[in-house]
Amino acid sequence: MPLRVEDYALIGDCHTGALVGSDGSIDWLCLPRFDSASTFGALLGTEDHGRWLVAPAASTDGTAGVSNSRSYVDDTFTLVTRWVTPTGEVDVIDLMPHGDRRADVIRRVVGVSGAVDMVQDLRIRFDYGAAMPWLRQMPDAGGNAVIAVAGPDAIVVRGPKLRAADHTHVSEFTVAAGETVDIVLTWYPAHRKAPRALNVSSRIRDTEKWWKHWASAAAVAPQYAAAVRRSLLVLRALSHEDTGGIVAAATTSLPEEFGGTRNWDYRYVWLRDASLTLHVLLDHGFDSEADPWRGWLLRAIAGDPGDVQIMYGLSGERRLIEYEVASLPGYDGASPVRIGNGAFTQYQGDVFGEVMLALERARQANGEEKDFSWPVQRAIMSFVEENWQRPDNGIWEIRGPQRHFTHSRVMLWAAFDCAVRAVRVYGLDGPVERWERMRDEVRDEIESQGFDTERNTYTQYYGGAAVDASLLQLVQAGYIEATDPRMLGTVAAIESELLENGLLLRYRSESGVDGLPAGENPFLACSFWLVEQYALSGRVPDATELMDRLVGYCNDVGLLSEEYDVLGNRQAGNTPQAFSHLSLVRAAAAIAKATATATAA
Repeated sequence: MPLRVEDYALIGDCHTGALVGSDGSIDWLCLPRFDSASTFGALLGTEDHGRWLVAPAASTDGTAGVSNSRSYVDDTFTLVTRWVTPTGEVDVIDLMPHGDRRADVIRRVVGVSGAVDMVQDLRIRFDYGAAMPWLRQMPDAGGNAVIAVAGPDAIVVRGPKLRAADHTHVSEFTVAAGETVDIVLTWYPAHRKAPRALNVSSRIRDTEKWWKHWASAAAVAPQYAAAVRRSLLVLRALSHEDTGGIVAAATTSLPEEFGGTRNWDYRYVWLRDASLTLHVLLDHGFDSEADPWRGWLLRAIAGDPGDVQIMYGLSGERRLIEYEVASLPGYDGASPVRIGNGAFTQYQGDVFGEVMLALERARQANGEEKDFSWPVQRAIMSFVEENWQRPDNGIWEIRGPQRHFTHSRVMLWAAFDCAVRAVRVYGLDGPVERWERMRDEVRDEIESQGFDTERNTYTQYYGGAAVDASLLQLVQAGYIEATDPRMLGTVAAIESELLENGLLLRYRSESGVDGLPAGENPFLACSFWLVEQYALSGRVPDATELMDRLVGYCNDVGLLSEEYDVLGNRQAGNTPQAFSHLSLVRAAAAIAKATATATAA
């Protein structure tokens, strides 16, 4: 059986990220970027699909009395795993150095007490487990090194001497109290020479200093402060430092339902997720994050607004062709494993509202528009004017028939609303009277076709009877107040139809609306939206109760995946998930605001 999703911790360098299992094995790492092919792919297969284990030998041979615990060093992504064995204790310190323009992984083993026999098991498999590299020993000043090469990829590993053993390379070494053994893996293009060895102590020190400095800007309320700080750090770790793109998750194809086929590649930049991430970063003191993200956005969507996609690659790549990888069998056999994402071809009207809201928030943070930001927004609005009546695939990337999804219609209303404020409040140029007229027209249509007066609830789509958790975002978009009777009726309908084992489903998948086989676990972001709605509508005890439960689903180092299997008591879907963490931050802020308001009253 594979490790549970929550058994993994993230380390990263703001270019890519590795998942380190509680057993000491790195089972997922794509180099040099999040969306590169995997070098270690055991997460979606077995150890023979690539993994890197560094752990006490006693933990691998069934010896009794072995245990471990782990945590991050303060506000960093330096992971420390303390191993306790019958012969002694060691710390394994894992991190990816930041800021040196290299792709390195450091694994430092420090003796704490006694003496511990350690084992290293290195199985490099490039190209999603399909490429077995050629390995050779390399003379290295002051130590041992092995080089692995296959096609365009090369890796050098420096540390205890490795020996070949049946398609893997292993080493055994003993660490006594006070001793330190460093192992460093470095990726580089195969046509170049191997990079020089790192000064490990210096890189650890500099990396921790950088993370702590970044986190020091966080403005965090006392409610759920630890979870909020870690969530903000996760959002930064999922942001590509060079391009400004923010990936939705570090993984691909972790199943939404165990053993099912709802397995998607989330290592790309969704306009929606990135926009919402920018919101929470700006709301919590990270004004400097606005410019890189806005620069990425403007580069990605520059050109004909009719060609705007819902998602892009980290550098703004447009072709994210979806295909299945036969070399990886999938997490616990959940297949297929997908690379790329076919949703990039979809039309989703809501992204225009989310982008306009995010750019408005950036404008508020900076007090001005820069470069060609407003002209691009004008072009977006020209496209919205001509296309707002089109049906779309909706926020959930429905692969069934396009419809007039109520959430999408509200976000189109929000796009017009932002454009109007840009002129009326910020003095920018634009056909404000026309935008106001069209904004009102969209609202009238929503109220007449997207609201069920008999049941007093907004509906998932025009003419339908079902509800959708995305309707909770109507308040977030500024369309309606949380206490409005129509919103309260919608919340009651959502509670009645979508709450399952205390958490919210996105919608009823068995309805067939998405064109996929039924079955998925509750989507964590939706339950955080419900927390926010509860808090803003005066149901603070309900908000706190649900929030406590959701925060309790974080793993031991504060990470959340996309969904949660309540009956199985385990995380599900891709991890760590930006949508889950940004929604946690929003929910905590709503509780803090509601609590402060109640105290002031």
